[in-house]
Parts: sequence; structure tokens; C-alpha cells
Amino acid sequence: MTEPLDMTLDELRAALGPLLPGEAAFDGWSEEAAGAAARALGIPADRARLAFPDGAVGMIDAWFGSIDRAMAEALPPETLAAMKIRVRITALVRARLEAAAPHREALRRALAILALPTNAATGAKLGWRAADAMWRLAGDDATGLAHYTKRLTLAAVYGSTMLVFLDDESDGFSDTYAFLDRRIENVMQFEKFKARLKPDPDRHFSPARFLGRLRYPA
Repeated sequence: MTEPLDMTLDELRAALGPLLPGEAAFDGWSEEAAGAAARALGIPADRARLAFPDGAVGMIDAWFGSIDRAMAEALPPETLAAMKIRVRITALVRARLEAAAPHREALRRALAILALPTNAATGAKLGWRAADAMWRLAGDDATGLAHYTKRLTLAAVYGSTMLVFLDDESDGFSDTYAFLDRRIENVMQFEKFKARLKPDPDRHFSPARFLGRLRYPA
């Protein structure tokens, strides 16, 4: 393993990512938090500042990246392969929440920062990245429109579940996981409904038929 003082900035961001939320819960997503995480890693605080020129947003990005990695480590391909797709997705969302569970206050502060109008694009990008990581680990190989709709749907499920998770005081986050199960069930029912719809060729848009009707109205 590369020594902290010899790390590139990319390596340093990855190493600091999981350390940052423990400091951000008290100091916010600030230079003070980055400096404390740097000292815990054994490097000067100014080195951490170089790693995050974009400040709080970059620090949050690094933490969320560490959650991506923790999720992948918790659910390797051989484990996921034995599950049905619905169970895979549920397990992946739960793995992300479990990785964030010790740092709910830091998560609350992070989401508040990403909700600012100036950070909305970054927040959307990070939500998409999380959904994409989950679908890829689940073995999804969809292309075209299905690729995008799956990720948008999962990002919405994950986002709404996080909001429940932030204020959940139930044992073992049972309320959060019950909410997640209901949301997944809603999505699965909708997918089954779409699958039952048989496309009607007569109802497909035909430019020739449309122009013909304009010329010879019924």
C-alpha cells in the first residue's frame, strides 16, 4: 500500500473519503474537517486542502465514492449471483445505507449542501453515479432508454429512502427497510404492468399515415 505522503492527489482523496464524515459531523464539510482527517491519516492538513480544491462538494464526492467501494466489497459478484434481481437491488441499497449509518449527521449536512441551487447538478450526478453503480453490480446490461429509466427510477427510490433513513429511530432501521421494500415492490409492479402491455402496430406513429390523414381527412 502506498504511504500517505507518497500518494497522488487521486489516491489521497480516496484514502481520506471514509475518514471525512467522522469529522464533518462536528466541523461540517469544512477545511477543519479535511485537516482533521488528514492528521488522522498522518499527513499535513495543507496536503488535504490541495486534494479538495472544490471544497465541501469534493469532500462529499470522495465520501460517496468510498460508499461505492464499501458496497462492492460487502456484496461481491458471487454473492449477488445467487440472488434474484429484486433481492440484489434491495441488498445493494441496504449496503449503502449501512455504510453511511455511523455518520447520519454528516449525511444530513452533505445532502443539505448538495441541495443548494449552485450544487444541484453535482447532486444529480452523484445520485446517478450511485444508481449506476448499483445496477452494474446487479448485472444490468440494458441499453437505450431502459438503461436510463432504470437508473432514474433507482435514484428516486434511493433518494426517498435516504430521507426516511435520516430520521429513523426504529430498531435496526426497520422502518427504513420496510419503506424500501414498499418502494421496490411499487417499482416491480409497474415493471410487470409495462411488460403486459402489448404494442399495437396500428397505434404506432406513422408519418405516412399522418400525412395521408391531413390530405384525406376522415
